[in-house]
Amino acid sequence: MNHQDKRMEDPRYKIANKEALIGVALVTVNFILWYGFAYGLGSGPVEEYDYIFGFPAWFFYSCIAVTVLIFLLVILAVRFLFKEVPLDEEDEK
Repeated sequence: MNHQDKRMEDPRYKIANKEALIGVALVTVNFILWYGFAYGLGSGPVEEYDYIFGFPAWFFYSCIAVTVLIFLLVILAVRFLFKEVPLDEEDEK
């Protein structure tokens, strides 16, 4: 059996691919939310900005609130979606 066949049979690759896609989804959500708040709320004149805890609303939402949200989503993803996978090689049969 060649290396390619072993890789296709190994269920760890399927798990790793699924977890990689979850990671890409989280990064994409992070970027979309950050960009949306930063350029959506921050595109007006400075005189019209709203402030939250002394920060402009665009900064608070894009850099503080989104960061906290992504941290929570990553924790939940690791806790409920990721699996413990043994990394040692299986014995040859």
